Amino acid sequence: MFSKKEIEAPGSKTLTIIAEGVKIEGKIYSKGSTRIDGYVIGEITSEKDFTIGKEGKVEANVKTCNAVIAGSFKGEMISAGEVEITATGKFLGNLVQKDALLTISKGGLFKGESIISENQDIFKISESGKPKNSLGTTAPQNIPIGPRVLDKG
Repeated sequence: MFSKKEIEAPGSKTLTIIAEGVKIEGKIYSKGSTRIDGYVIGEITSEKDFTIGKEGKVEANVKTCNAVIAGSFKGEMISAGEVEITATGKFLGNLVQKDALLTISKGGLFKGESIISENQDIFKISESGKPKNSLGTTAPQNIPIGPRVLDKG
């Protein structure tokens, strides 16, 4: 009598778009997919797909399922699924994944570290929890790229 149909969670079909010319500093949480064509600094959590368009620029700690980088990314990304850097994409920073699912198109740039983590807890996405870095600690506000200098004072 009843047909079996997959029921999606509320908000799972939503798409959050940060348009070209828009600058945001802070935290973004999306139950659906996220597309950045503007400029975002901070933390981004996207339960579904995360896309940076050709004109998009992101300096953030990102936690997502899948990602496509066609613009500029600087920071740390935790991805449970596939990550693609297109021919126009630039990725500077660290990438933490469950499996080695990184694709870099000819002309794309990846400068940083690709880490396969066995810690399944860091891939769990929740609105209440802050994105965590690959060490399992709360992600820093400033995202250093390059050598780290420790203050002895």
